[in-house]
Amino acid sequence: MNEGAEIAVATWPGLVPRLLRTASGLEDLADYRESGGYQPLTDPDALLAEVDLSGLLGRGGAAFPIGVKLRTVLDAGRRGQDTVLVANGEEGEPASIKDRWLLRHRPHLVLDGVRLAARIIGAEHAHVYVSDRQAASAIETALRELSGFPAGPGSLTVSVRVVDPGYVAGEETAAVRAINGGPAKPTDKPPRPFEVGVGGLPTQVSNVETLAHLPYLHQHGAKAYRAAGTPGSAGTFLATVTGAGRPATLYEIPYGTAIADLLRQHGVGADQVRGVLMGGYFAGLLNREVLDATLDHEAMRHLGSGLGCGAISVITDECPVAVAASVMSYFDRENAGQCGSCFNGTAAMAAVTEALRDGVATGDDLSRLERWSVVLRGRGACATLDAAANIAASLLVKFPQEVARHLAGSCTDCGTGPFTAARPYEVEVVSAHE
Repeated sequence: MNEGAEIAVATWPGLVPRLLRTASGLEDLADYRESGGYQPLTDPDALLAEVDLSGLLGRGGAAFPIGVKLRTVLDAGRRGQDTVLVANGEEGEPASIKDRWLLRHRPHLVLDGVRLAARIIGAEHAHVYVSDRQAASAIETALRELSGFPAGPGSLTVSVRVVDPGYVAGEETAAVRAINGGPAKPTDKPPRPFEVGVGGLPTQVSNVETLAHLPYLHQHGAKAYRAAGTPGSAGTFLATVTGAGRPATLYEIPYGTAIADLLRQHGVGADQVRGVLMGGYFAGLLNREVLDATLDHEAMRHLGSGLGCGAISVITDECPVAVAASVMSYFDRENAGQCGSCFNGTAAMAAVTEALRDGVATGDDLSRLERWSVVLRGRGACATLDAAANIAASLLVKFPQEVARHLAGSCTDCGTGPFTAARPYEVEVVSAHE
Protein backbone atom coordinates (compact mmCIF):
# COMPACT_ATOMS: atom_id res chain seq x y z
CA MET A 1 0.00 0.00 0.00
CA ASN A 2 1.04 3.57 -0.56
CA GLU A 3 -0.58 5.19 2.44
CA GLY A 4 -0.58 8.92 2.85
CA ALA A 5 1.01 9.72 -0.50
CA GLU A 6 0.08 10.65 -4.04
CA ILE A 7 0.23 7.68 -6.33
CA ALA A 8 3.24 7.23 -8.56
CA VAL A 9 2.67 7.44 -12.32
CA ALA A 10 4.94 5.70 -14.80
CA THR A 11 5.02 5.76 -18.58
CA TRP A 12 5.71 2.61 -20.56
CA PRO A 13 8.98 2.35 -22.53
CA GLY A 14 8.46 3.17 -26.20
CA LEU A 15 4.82 4.23 -25.75
CA VAL A 16 3.64 7.81 -26.20
CA PRO A 17 1.02 8.13 -23.43
CA ARG A 18 -2.56 8.65 -24.54
CA LEU A 19 -4.09 9.07 -21.08
CA LEU A 20 -1.31 9.66 -18.58
CA ARG A 21 0.47 12.93 -18.07
CA THR A 22 3.76 12.97 -16.20
CA ALA A 23 3.60 16.67 -15.31
CA SER A 24 2.47 17.13 -11.72
CA GLY A 25 -0.70 18.84 -10.63
CA LEU A 26 -3.98 19.52 -12.37
CA GLU A 27 -3.99 20.08 -16.12
CA ASP A 28 -5.82 23.33 -16.90
CA LEU A 29 -7.75 24.31 -20.00
CA ALA A 30 -4.81 26.08 -21.67
CA ASP A 31 -2.55 23.05 -21.26
CA TYR A 32 -5.22 20.67 -22.50
CA ARG A 33 -6.01 22.77 -25.56
CA GLU A 34 -2.30 23.02 -26.34
CA SER A 35 -2.20 19.21 -26.47
CA GLY A 36 -4.98 19.25 -29.10
CA GLY A 37 -8.03 18.87 -26.88
CA TYR A 38 -11.57 19.98 -27.66
CA GLN A 39 -11.25 19.57 -31.42
CA PRO A 40 -14.51 20.55 -33.18
CA LEU A 41 -16.80 17.62 -33.91
CA THR A 42 -18.58 18.12 -37.23
CA ASP A 43 -19.81 14.57 -37.85
CA PRO A 44 -20.84 12.53 -34.76
CA ASP A 45 -21.85 9.57 -36.94
CA ALA A 46 -18.37 9.42 -38.45
CA LEU A 47 -16.83 9.41 -34.98
CA LEU A 48 -19.13 6.57 -33.96
CA ALA A 49 -17.97 4.63 -37.01
CA GLU A 50 -14.36 5.15 -35.88
CA VAL A 51 -15.28 3.97 -32.38
CA ASP A 52 -16.72 0.79 -33.90
CA LEU A 53 -13.61 0.24 -36.01
CA SER A 54 -11.33 0.84 -33.04
CA GLY A 55 -12.82 -1.98 -31.00
CA LEU A 56 -12.76 0.26 -27.91
CA LEU A 57 -13.87 -1.83 -24.92
CA GLY A 58 -15.21 -0.53 -21.64
CA ARG A 59 -12.59 -0.06 -18.93
CA GLY A 60 -14.92 -0.35 -15.96
CA GLY A 61 -14.63 -4.12 -15.71
CA ALA A 62 -17.06 -5.75 -18.14
CA ALA A 63 -15.04 -4.90 -21.29
CA PHE A 64 -18.23 -4.40 -23.32
CA PRO A 65 -17.77 -2.64 -26.69
CA ILE A 66 -18.61 1.03 -26.16
CA GLY A 67 -19.68 1.41 -29.77
CA VAL A 68 -22.53 -1.03 -29.18
CA LYS A 69 -23.69 0.86 -26.08
CA LEU A 70 -23.51 4.22 -27.83
CA ARG A 71 -25.45 2.93 -30.82
CA THR A 72 -28.17 1.44 -28.61
CA VAL A 73 -28.80 4.73 -26.81
CA LEU A 74 -28.51 6.66 -30.08
CA ASP A 75 -31.23 4.48 -31.60
CA ALA A 76 -33.50 5.36 -28.69
CA GLY A 77 -32.78 9.05 -29.34
CA ARG A 78 -33.62 8.66 -33.01
CA ARG A 79 -36.97 7.26 -31.99
CA GLY A 80 -37.69 10.62 -30.39
CA GLN A 81 -36.60 10.04 -26.80
CA ASP A 82 -34.27 12.33 -24.88
CA THR A 83 -31.02 10.64 -23.83
CA VAL A 84 -28.62 11.11 -20.91
CA LEU A 85 -24.91 10.40 -20.42
CA VAL A 86 -23.30 9.35 -17.13
CA ALA A 87 -19.51 9.40 -16.72
CA ASN A 88 -18.98 6.83 -13.99
CA GLY A 89 -15.99 7.72 -11.83
CA GLU A 90 -17.17 6.10 -8.60
CA GLU A 91 -14.16 3.87 -8.24
CA GLY A 92 -15.33 1.55 -5.49
CA GLU A 93 -12.56 -0.99 -6.13
CA PRO A 94 -10.02 -0.43 -3.32
CA ALA A 95 -7.06 -1.70 -5.38
CA SER A 96 -7.65 0.75 -8.26
CA ILE A 97 -6.79 4.44 -8.64
CA LYS A 98 -7.06 5.05 -12.40
CA ASP A 99 -10.40 6.89 -12.51
CA ARG A 100 -9.62 9.11 -9.54
CA TRP A 101 -6.26 9.97 -11.09
CA LEU A 102 -7.84 10.98 -14.41
CA LEU A 103 -10.51 13.05 -12.69
CA ARG A 104 -8.06 14.75 -10.34
CA HIS A 105 -5.28 15.42 -12.84
CA ARG A 106 -6.85 15.46 -16.32
CA PRO A 107 -10.44 16.64 -15.85
CA HIS A 108 -10.54 18.23 -19.30
CA LEU A 109 -9.62 14.94 -20.95
CA VAL A 110 -12.58 13.35 -19.16
CA LEU A 111 -14.92 16.23 -20.06
CA ASP A 112 -13.79 16.13 -23.68
CA GLY A 113 -14.75 12.46 -23.74
CA VAL A 114 -18.07 13.34 -22.13
CA ARG A 115 -18.66 16.00 -24.80
CA LEU A 116 -17.92 13.58 -27.64
CA ALA A 117 -20.05 10.74 -26.28
CA ALA A 118 -22.93 13.10 -25.58
CA ARG A 119 -22.79 14.45 -29.14
CA ILE A 120 -22.84 10.92 -30.54
CA ILE A 121 -26.01 9.94 -28.65
CA GLY A 122 -27.63 13.37 -28.86
CA ALA A 123 -27.69 13.93 -25.09
CA GLU A 124 -28.25 17.43 -23.77
CA HIS A 125 -27.38 16.60 -20.18
CA ALA A 126 -24.55 14.61 -18.63
CA HIS A 127 -23.63 13.66 -15.09
CA VAL A 128 -20.13 13.06 -13.72
CA TYR A 129 -20.71 10.55 -10.94
CA VAL A 130 -17.99 10.29 -8.26
CA SER A 131 -17.34 9.60 -4.60
CA ASP A 132 -13.93 11.28 -4.42
CA ARG A 133 -14.39 14.92 -3.41
CA GLN A 134 -11.05 16.06 -4.83
CA ALA A 135 -12.09 14.55 -8.17
CA ALA A 136 -15.40 16.41 -7.96
CA SER A 137 -13.58 19.66 -7.19
CA ALA A 138 -11.27 19.21 -10.19
CA ILE A 139 -14.21 18.62 -12.54
CA GLU A 140 -16.08 21.63 -11.16
CA THR A 141 -12.99 23.80 -11.64
CA ALA A 142 -12.66 22.57 -15.23
CA LEU A 143 -16.33 23.31 -15.91
CA ARG A 144 -15.87 26.88 -14.69
CA GLU A 145 -12.89 27.24 -17.04
CA LEU A 146 -15.07 26.05 -19.92
CA SER A 147 -17.83 28.59 -19.40
CA GLY A 148 -17.95 30.67 -22.56
CA PHE A 149 -15.50 28.44 -24.44
CA PRO A 150 -17.43 27.52 -27.63
CA ALA A 151 -15.53 24.33 -28.44
CA GLY A 152 -16.26 22.93 -24.99
CA PRO A 153 -19.49 21.22 -23.98
CA GLY A 154 -21.54 23.83 -25.82
CA SER A 155 -25.26 23.36 -25.12
CA LEU A 156 -24.52 20.24 -23.07
CA THR A 157 -25.12 20.81 -19.37
CA VAL A 158 -22.90 18.81 -17.05
CA SER A 159 -23.72 18.10 -13.41
CA VAL A 160 -21.45 16.59 -10.79
CA ARG A 161 -23.03 14.04 -8.45
CA VAL A 162 -21.05 13.06 -5.34
CA VAL A 163 -22.00 9.97 -3.32
CA ASP A 164 -20.49 8.12 -0.39
CA PRO A 165 -17.89 5.56 -1.52
CA GLY A 166 -18.75 1.87 -1.58
CA TYR A 167 -17.93 -1.27 -3.51
CA VAL A 168 -21.43 -1.46 -5.03
CA ALA A 169 -21.88 2.29 -5.56
CA GLY A 170 -20.17 2.22 -8.96
CA GLU A 171 -22.45 -0.42 -10.46
CA GLU A 172 -24.33 1.21 -13.34
CA THR A 173 -27.84 0.79 -11.91
CA ALA A 174 -26.57 2.07 -8.55
CA ALA A 175 -25.27 5.18 -10.31
CA VAL A 176 -28.62 5.76 -12.01
CA ARG A 177 -30.50 5.17 -8.78
CA ALA A 178 -28.31 7.65 -6.89
CA ILE A 179 -28.61 10.34 -9.57
CA ASN A 180 -32.37 9.84 -9.47
CA GLY A 181 -32.30 10.63 -5.74
CA GLY A 182 -32.14 7.15 -4.23
CA PRO A 183 -29.40 5.22 -2.45
CA ALA A 184 -26.27 4.24 -4.40
CA LYS A 185 -27.28 0.59 -4.49
CA PRO A 186 -27.94 -1.66 -7.49
CA THR A 187 -31.40 -2.48 -8.81
CA ASP A 188 -32.68 -5.58 -10.53
CA LYS A 189 -32.14 -5.91 -14.28
CA PRO A 190 -33.96 -5.58 -16.62
CA PRO A 191 -34.48 -2.79 -17.30
CA ARG A 192 -30.91 -1.69 -17.89
CA PRO A 193 -29.94 2.00 -17.99
CA PHE A 194 -29.86 2.09 -21.80
CA GLU A 195 -33.57 1.24 -21.62
CA VAL A 196 -34.69 3.16 -18.50
CA GLY A 197 -32.09 5.25 -16.76
CA VAL A 198 -31.74 8.75 -15.31
CA GLY A 199 -35.16 10.38 -15.16
CA GLY A 200 -36.60 7.31 -16.85
CA LEU A 201 -34.70 8.13 -20.05
CA PRO A 202 -32.34 5.95 -22.10
CA THR A 203 -28.95 6.49 -20.45
CA GLN A 204 -25.40 5.78 -21.53
CA VAL A 205 -23.32 4.86 -18.45
CA SER A 206 -19.63 4.71 -19.28
CA ASN A 207 -16.53 4.45 -17.15
CA VAL A 208 -14.35 7.55 -16.92
CA GLU A 209 -11.32 5.86 -18.48
CA THR A 210 -13.46 4.57 -21.35
CA LEU A 211 -14.63 8.09 -22.16
CA ALA A 212 -11.07 9.43 -21.83
CA HIS A 213 -10.06 7.35 -24.87
CA LEU A 214 -12.53 9.16 -27.16
CA PRO A 215 -10.49 12.36 -27.67
CA TYR A 216 -7.55 10.31 -28.96
CA LEU A 217 -9.87 8.48 -31.34
CA HIS A 218 -11.38 11.77 -32.46
CA GLN A 219 -7.95 13.28 -33.18
CA HIS A 220 -6.13 10.26 -34.62
CA GLY A 221 -8.71 7.73 -35.79
CA ALA A 222 -9.21 4.00 -35.33
CA LYS A 223 -6.10 2.92 -37.24
CA ALA A 224 -3.80 4.87 -34.94
CA TYR A 225 -5.74 3.66 -31.92
CA ARG A 226 -5.26 0.02 -32.96
CA ALA A 227 -1.52 0.53 -33.50
CA ALA A 228 -1.13 -0.49 -29.85
CA GLY A 229 -2.58 -3.62 -28.31
CA THR A 230 -3.78 -6.88 -29.85
CA PRO A 231 -6.43 -7.61 -32.49
CA GLY A 232 -8.96 -8.61 -29.83
CA SER A 233 -7.87 -6.09 -27.18
CA ALA A 234 -6.94 -2.92 -29.00
CA GLY A 235 -5.26 0.16 -27.59
CA THR A 236 -3.83 0.90 -24.17
CA PHE A 237 -5.23 0.66 -20.67
CA LEU A 238 -4.43 1.94 -17.20
CA ALA A 239 -3.09 -0.64 -14.75
CA THR A 240 -2.83 -0.02 -11.01
CA VAL A 241 -0.09 -2.24 -9.55
CA THR A 242 0.09 -2.79 -5.79
CA GLY A 243 1.78 -5.18 -3.39
CA ALA A 244 5.27 -6.68 -3.07
CA GLY A 245 6.26 -3.89 -0.71
CA ARG A 246 6.44 -1.43 -3.59
CA PRO A 247 4.65 1.94 -3.89
CA ALA A 248 1.34 1.66 -5.71
CA THR A 249 1.92 2.79 -9.28
CA LEU A 250 -0.33 3.65 -12.21
CA TYR A 251 0.91 2.52 -15.62
CA GLU A 252 -0.48 3.06 -19.10
CA ILE A 253 0.43 -0.04 -21.08
CA PRO A 254 -0.55 -1.62 -24.41
CA TYR A 255 -2.82 -4.62 -24.25
CA GLY A 256 -0.72 -7.73 -24.89
CA THR A 257 2.10 -6.67 -22.56
CA ALA A 258 3.64 -9.62 -20.72
CA ILE A 259 2.76 -9.44 -17.05
CA ALA A 260 6.33 -10.50 -16.22
CA ASP A 261 7.57 -7.39 -18.06
CA LEU A 262 5.15 -5.16 -16.15
CA LEU A 263 6.22 -6.60 -12.81
CA ARG A 264 9.88 -6.29 -13.75
CA GLN A 265 9.27 -2.63 -14.60
CA HIS A 266 7.59 -2.32 -11.21
CA GLY A 267 10.70 -3.67 -9.52
CA VAL A 268 9.36 -7.14 -8.73
CA GLY A 269 11.38 -10.16 -9.79
CA ALA A 270 9.64 -13.30 -11.04
CA ASP A 271 11.14 -15.33 -8.20
CA GLN A 272 9.30 -13.13 -5.69
CA VAL A 273 5.86 -13.72 -7.19
CA ARG A 274 3.58 -16.28 -5.62
CA GLY A 275 0.52 -15.12 -7.53
CA VAL A 276 -1.70 -12.12 -8.10
CA LEU A 277 -5.12 -10.84 -7.24
CA MET A 278 -6.32 -9.92 -10.71
CA GLY A 279 -8.70 -7.19 -11.85
CA GLY A 280 -9.11 -5.74 -8.41
CA TYR A 281 -11.10 -8.15 -6.24
CA PHE A 282 -13.47 -9.30 -8.97
CA ALA A 283 -11.51 -11.68 -11.18
CA GLY A 284 -10.04 -13.83 -8.43
CA LEU A 285 -6.61 -15.25 -7.69
CA LEU A 286 -3.99 -16.54 -10.10
CA ASN A 287 -0.88 -18.52 -9.23
CA ARG A 288 2.57 -18.32 -10.81
CA GLU A 289 1.18 -19.39 -14.19
CA VAL A 290 0.29 -15.73 -14.61
CA LEU A 291 3.98 -15.00 -15.22
CA ASP A 292 3.66 -16.67 -18.62
CA ALA A 293 0.56 -14.66 -19.57
CA THR A 294 -0.04 -11.40 -21.38
CA LEU A 295 -2.34 -8.63 -20.23
CA ASP A 296 -5.24 -8.83 -22.64
CA HIS A 297 -8.77 -10.15 -22.42
CA GLU A 298 -8.07 -13.27 -24.45
CA ALA A 299 -5.15 -14.40 -22.30
CA MET A 300 -7.01 -13.72 -19.06
CA ARG A 301 -10.06 -15.68 -20.23
CA HIS A 302 -7.75 -18.58 -21.08
CA LEU A 303 -6.60 -18.56 -17.44
CA GLY A 304 -10.19 -18.42 -16.20
CA SER A 305 -9.74 -14.86 -14.98
CA GLY A 306 -10.17 -11.31 -16.28
CA LEU A 307 -8.56 -7.88 -16.38
CA GLY A 308 -11.52 -6.21 -14.71
CA CYS A 309 -10.64 -2.61 -13.87
CA GLY A 310 -6.94 -3.22 -14.60
CA ALA A 311 -5.85 -3.50 -10.96
CA ILE A 312 -3.10 -6.07 -10.30
CA SER A 313 -2.16 -6.88 -6.69
CA VAL A 314 1.02 -8.93 -6.36
CA ILE A 315 1.14 -11.71 -3.77
CA THR A 316 4.67 -12.41 -2.54
CA ASP A 317 5.12 -13.26 1.16
CA GLU A 318 1.40 -13.28 1.92
CA CYS A 319 -0.43 -16.60 2.13
CA PRO A 320 -3.03 -16.83 -0.67
CA VAL A 321 -5.53 -18.42 1.73
CA ALA A 322 -5.23 -15.45 4.08
CA VAL A 323 -5.50 -13.02 1.15
CA ALA A 324 -8.69 -14.76 0.00
CA ALA A 325 -10.11 -14.64 3.52
CA SER A 326 -9.47 -10.90 3.78
CA VAL A 327 -11.10 -10.20 0.42
CA MET A 328 -14.08 -12.40 1.25
CA SER A 329 -14.52 -10.64 4.59
CA TYR A 330 -14.53 -7.34 2.68
CA PHE A 331 -17.33 -8.60 0.41
CA ASP A 332 -19.30 -9.71 3.46
CA ARG A 333 -19.09 -6.17 4.88
CA GLU A 334 -19.55 -4.28 1.60
CA ASN A 335 -22.49 -6.07 -0.02
CA ALA A 336 -25.56 -3.88 -0.43
CA GLY A 337 -27.58 -5.87 2.08
CA GLN A 338 -30.63 -5.97 -0.16
CA CYS A 339 -30.36 -9.39 -1.88
CA GLY A 340 -30.73 -12.37 0.47
CA SER A 341 -28.59 -14.62 -1.73
CA CYS A 342 -25.70 -12.14 -1.64
CA PHE A 343 -26.11 -11.10 1.99
CA ASN A 344 -26.16 -14.72 3.16
CA GLY A 345 -23.85 -16.11 0.48
CA THR A 346 -20.97 -13.71 1.10
CA ALA A 347 -21.31 -14.26 4.86
CA ALA A 348 -21.21 -18.04 4.47
CA MET A 349 -18.20 -18.00 2.12
CA ALA A 350 -16.40 -15.51 4.36
CA ALA A 351 -16.98 -17.77 7.37
CA VAL A 352 -15.46 -20.78 5.60
CA THR A 353 -12.42 -18.95 4.21
CA GLU A 354 -11.74 -17.38 7.61
CA ALA A 355 -12.08 -20.78 9.28
CA LEU A 356 -9.69 -22.20 6.68
CA ARG A 357 -7.24 -19.37 7.32
CA ASP A 358 -7.39 -20.09 11.06
CA GLY A 359 -6.89 -23.84 10.62
CA VAL A 360 -10.31 -24.89 11.93
CA ALA A 361 -12.17 -25.66 8.69
CA THR A 362 -13.22 -29.20 7.79
CA GLY A 363 -13.41 -31.11 4.53
CA ASP A 364 -17.17 -30.66 4.57
CA ASP A 365 -16.67 -26.89 4.83
CA LEU A 366 -14.52 -26.95 1.70
CA SER A 367 -17.09 -29.04 -0.14
CA ARG A 368 -19.73 -26.46 0.70
CA LEU A 369 -17.44 -23.62 -0.39
CA GLU A 370 -16.81 -25.34 -3.71
CA ARG A 371 -20.55 -25.85 -4.26
CA TRP A 372 -21.40 -22.27 -3.31
CA SER A 373 -18.77 -20.96 -5.74
CA VAL A 374 -20.84 -22.52 -8.52
CA VAL A 375 -24.50 -22.30 -7.50
CA LEU A 376 -24.46 -18.74 -6.13
CA ARG A 377 -23.29 -17.13 -9.37
CA GLY A 378 -25.71 -14.71 -11.00
CA ARG A 379 -28.09 -14.57 -8.06
CA GLY A 380 -27.60 -10.97 -6.94
CA ALA A 381 -28.67 -7.65 -8.44
CA CYS A 382 -25.01 -6.82 -9.08
CA ALA A 383 -21.74 -8.68 -9.47
CA THR A 384 -20.63 -8.71 -5.82
CA LEU A 385 -21.73 -12.30 -5.26
CA ASP A 386 -20.06 -13.33 -8.53
CA ALA A 387 -16.84 -11.69 -7.36
CA ALA A 388 -16.98 -13.60 -4.07
CA ALA A 389 -17.61 -16.83 -5.98
CA ASN A 390 -14.59 -16.06 -8.18
CA ILE A 391 -12.38 -15.67 -5.11
CA ALA A 392 -13.60 -18.96 -3.64
CA ALA A 393 -13.29 -20.95 -6.88
CA SER A 394 -9.88 -19.56 -7.82
CA LEU A 395 -8.47 -20.21 -4.34
CA LEU A 396 -9.52 -23.87 -4.48
CA VAL A 397 -8.34 -24.40 -8.08
CA LYS A 398 -5.16 -22.32 -8.20
CA PHE A 399 -3.77 -22.95 -4.69
CA PRO A 400 -4.72 -26.54 -3.70
CA GLN A 401 -1.47 -27.17 -1.80
CA GLU A 402 -1.90 -24.05 0.34
CA VAL A 403 -5.54 -25.02 0.99
CA ALA A 404 -4.46 -28.52 2.03
CA ARG A 405 -1.84 -27.13 4.42
CA HIS A 406 -4.43 -24.89 6.06
CA LEU A 407 -6.88 -27.78 6.28
CA ALA A 408 -4.16 -29.69 8.14
CA GLY A 409 -3.26 -26.63 10.25
CA SER A 410 0.31 -26.62 8.99
CA CYS A 411 0.74 -23.35 7.04
CA THR A 412 4.15 -21.95 7.98
CA ASP A 413 3.37 -18.61 6.32
CA CYS A 414 0.58 -17.98 8.82
CA GLY A 415 2.53 -19.36 11.77
CA THR A 416 3.47 -15.93 13.05
CA GLY A 417 0.10 -14.42 12.23
CA PRO A 418 -1.87 -14.47 8.98
CA PHE A 419 -2.19 -11.63 6.51
CA THR A 420 -5.30 -9.62 7.43
CA ALA A 421 -6.52 -6.37 5.93
CA ALA A 422 -9.89 -4.66 5.97
CA ARG A 423 -9.35 -3.48 2.38
CA PRO A 424 -6.55 -5.66 0.97
CA TYR A 425 -4.04 -3.89 -1.30
CA GLU A 426 -5.95 -0.64 -0.93
CA VAL A 427 -4.46 2.38 -2.67
CA GLU A 428 -4.55 5.21 -0.14
CA VAL A 429 -4.05 8.74 -1.37
CA VAL A 430 -4.32 11.92 0.61
CA SER A 431 -6.55 14.65 -0.73
CA ALA A 432 -4.92 18.03 -1.25
CA HIS A 433 -7.62 19.43 1.01
CA GLU A 434 -6.79 17.14 3.94
